[in-house]
Amino acid sequence: MTDPLPNQPENQSMSRIQVLAAMGITAIVLLVIARIWVTLTPIELMPFHWRASAAALGIGLGLSITVVSSVVYRLWAAYRASADFYLDLVLKPLVLPDLLWLGLLPGLSEELLFRGVMLPAFGLNAVGVIVSSICFGVMHYSGSQHWAYVVWATVIGVVLACSALATGNLLVPLVAHITTNLISSFLWKLSHGTAR
Repeated sequence: MTDPLPNQPENQSMSRIQVLAAMGITAIVLLVIARIWVTLTPIELMPFHWRASAAALGIGLGLSITVVSSVVYRLWAAYRASADFYLDLVLKPLVLPDLLWLGLLPGLSEELLFRGVMLPAFGLNAVGVIVSSICFGVMHYSGSQHWAYVVWATVIGVVLACSALATGNLLVPLVAHITTNLISSFLWKLSHGTAR
């Protein structure tokens, strides 16, 4: 168990139903924002093409992000404390089958908004990557003591945006995001003795 950050409040417990409802509502809100954005502006969405090679690339990227995340978790105390706070709040009440929803709902809705709509809206270039990634990172803000989690989410946003640009296919970051969420959450639950 890690030492809490100074002045860090205790996690407020949420029930399993509250966490699942929050995930569902957040996914719906992000999808509605994406839909409104597309309706009101003349942007072309990031293309989505189902290809086994793109799915495999996404799985490989997701596994790589998971490995790097576990190294950063071990080496960076501020990130470890932030991740534990956030994941304890979200993952602790969930049972193992719920992790499928944790992988799918944020993976689909966040990728559609941040890489599918926002990235092309701000430009398929460095500006689009940076702006969409900062917005992605800020969405993971859970308090000033947890700035490290925002930094990490922003870095992951850059990686996911670059994978979309490099392949021209939204499937790659989408599969990577889902893979990372599924594996990371499962490993966290196992390592914290809450897998059930």
